[in-house]
Amino acid sequence: MKQLIQTAFIFLAFISLTNAQNKPAYQLFNNNGKTADYNKMIKDLAESDMVFFGEYHNNPISHWLQLEMSKSFFNIKGDKLYFGAEMFENGNQLVLNEYLAGFYTEDKMLPEITQLWSNYKTDYKPLVDFAKDNNLRFIATNIPRRYASMFSKKGMNILKELSPEALAMIGPDLETYFDPTVKAYAEMADNMGGHVPPNMLNIQIAQASKDATMAHFSLQNFIPGDFLFHFEGSYHSNYNQGIIWWINKIKPGLNIKSITTVMQSEWDEMNKEDKTEIANYIIVVADNMTQTKG
Repeated sequence: MKQLIQTAFIFLAFISLTNAQNKPAYQLFNNNGKTADYNKMIKDLAESDMVFFGEYHNNPISHWLQLEMSKSFFNIKGDKLYFGAEMFENGNQLVLNEYLAGFYTEDKMLPEITQLWSNYKTDYKPLVDFAKDNNLRFIATNIPRRYASMFSKKGMNILKELSPEALAMIGPDLETYFDPTVKAYAEMADNMGGHVPPNMLNIQIAQASKDATMAHFSLQNFIPGDFLFHFEGSYHSNYNQGIIWWINKIKPGLNIKSITTVMQSEWDEMNKEDKTEIANYIIVVADNMTQTKG
């Protein structure tokens, strides 16, 4: 009897310890609100033409999963896999290509990259190195920051003033398809409440210039059979807005899917409709997750 009581006590202590240690860093869901299996997710996403990974820029879980998913996609797609990233402006493409080709070492490449993000070494270098090690393309898709700033000040009129060389760095479909009533841009004004600035339209155009340009360079480097894995802030792809909206406008018919990152408290407050529409897969991260250096 005594032995039975001791065994029961040990078992209960084990259960208690297990529960105490059950602090998952993240949970993975599909857009039905159900827990998703990683391998099944990879298989599903790999059947797409393009997958957009919406990250929180300083969230280590986002960056770890980006690299792990890259490895998984490479095992399936091989050299059909290529990368695109908001974190690199398209004016840096030549330098990036030369580095990937092994023309010079990283210490020669880094000073040549303009507007390199401060968390490059911890968060994006592993992805670039993975592309380099496996002879994969890595596309700098974003608009140079200086042009987005010009849109914010002068709106579409800046297109009449820039040189052909500058215009080549801006998505050519911007003026054709820009619509301030689209969810992603309309919400920018809505979120300001009664404090909408007089240049709100220009601010929306500046935001759209980033999305349109990233869509343009994603498509410019795509041929049927390719598989794009693109990294961007979640705002640029949530709810099939941003880059995805522009790609569907420019070249409709592609199979595009997305994954996004949300904090646990955000997930808890989202209604069923939002959970269904925000992305195909959702990474829910603990609120107190350590941040990478930004």
